[in-house]
Amino acid sequence: MKLTNKLLLGCAVILISTSSIFSQKVSIKIGQNEIGLNQYFTITIQVENDRLKQYSEFPDIEGFIKRGTSSSTTTNYVNGRMSSTQSLTQNYQATEKGNFLLPPFFMTINGEEVKSEGTQVVVGESVQRQTRRNSIGRDPFEEFFGGRNEPEEFVDIKADAFVALSVDKSEVYVGEGFTATLAFYVAEANRAEMRFFDLANQITEIVKTVKPPNCWEENFSIDQISGDPVTIGGRNYTRYKIYQTAYYPLTLQDIDFPSIGLKMIKYKVAKNPSFFGRNRQEDYETFYSKEKTVKVKDLPAHPLKDQVAVGNYRLDEEISTKSLATGQSFNYSFNIIGEGNISAIEAPSPNEDDSFDFYAPNVTQRVNRAAGKVTGVKSYDFYAIPNEPGDYRLSDFFSWVYFDPSSDSYDTLKSSYSLNVTGESRKNLAIASNDLGDFYDQIATADNELQPIDGNDWVTIIVNIFIALTLGLTAYLLFKKTA
Repeated sequence: MKLTNKLLLGCAVILISTSSIFSQKVSIKIGQNEIGLNQYFTITIQVENDRLKQYSEFPDIEGFIKRGTSSSTTTNYVNGRMSSTQSLTQNYQATEKGNFLLPPFFMTINGEEVKSEGTQVVVGESVQRQTRRNSIGRDPFEEFFGGRNEPEEFVDIKADAFVALSVDKSEVYVGEGFTATLAFYVAEANRAEMRFFDLANQITEIVKTVKPPNCWEENFSIDQISGDPVTIGGRNYTRYKIYQTAYYPLTLQDIDFPSIGLKMIKYKVAKNPSFFGRNRQEDYETFYSKEKTVKVKDLPAHPLKDQVAVGNYRLDEEISTKSLATGQSFNYSFNIIGEGNISAIEAPSPNEDDSFDFYAPNVTQRVNRAAGKVTGVKSYDFYAIPNEPGDYRLSDFFSWVYFDPSSDSYDTLKSSYSLNVTGESRKNLAIASNDLGDFYDQIATADNELQPIDGNDWVTIIVNIFIALTLGLTAYLLFKKTA
């Protein structure tokens, strides 16, 4: 037993050590900071023991222009174990001589934030390369370093990549949501170097083309394009999601997505590459997705067919008290939680009678868009006052019908609470508050014959007194003014 425990402990130590040695390490390396005007300044990001899957933009440097990137991969075997290092270098070309400051900056590499302290870059005169010539007057390293006078020839490398618009459902009910994703896929075996071109403007145009006119939309708002590994047909790809949204068809009309074009920067490579020469040439290629159709079907027959929400929902409810007296108020929250078009959910309408006074609810909602799904909660907070004593089931007053596409059937969310109300009936109180007194008490004994207006002497007397007072006040004011 002791030997076994020691063996297990030793294996654990080895595994922990191995994990710490060969786990991912990311870093930023600054190139030589004293260069000639005709030389590149470089910034290199490096990942050890993992692939470079995602990184943020390289910093801009005042006085320099970005002149493309280059990448390299190194594999080492140490004591029978393999380690790898993948690097990506951004080249900067100075526009003039002088001293330039690269301030401290941060970059996100494979999800990890890394800081560089920056540096001072000194750009001097162009560096003149000394050449050694052979007996016939040619530099033996001329071709290797790219000093040939003949024009460079570039060749196109076929890209092992494609763009696709995918949907998570090929058929939906009216009001049922589905998620559409436009993504660019690059095969692991791809050899062509590419990068995105003017993506912000392209996405704006893509959204105009893709968005159906008869749908409610919940956009997932992709702020940063990053790659994630996927396997399609047994092949490994890196997927770059460009646009993702949930659509909810409002009418019985199929959703047709046209072919979408995505323009990419693609580099041609030099036919005869040299060490310091120009080894690639920028070009463009547009990739097109296939057309896609989502079928829309009608909901089954139901009296509320044109009013119900569609989705997967459950009820979460709260009540301030379950026992109270007539005239006392209580609060009741009817919270609808689930997956669907949360924004379009309408409030449950309580079945009102003389037993309760219900007031319009306060409404709050929270919508979550993540992992290709739209979920959330919509809350209705009711304020109510009971008028009659008794035992009540709130399910007789609060219920909400919806259609569940997973079961192809209608369902109803009902309250599970019961309420005990004590005290006196408030009906008589309501009548008393509306009693107008003796005026209506005289109706039973009053004569129903029409009377002439001059029969009401008291009205005439009051009118005459009012006129006399008005005339007297007017005369007094005139006399006082002339005096």
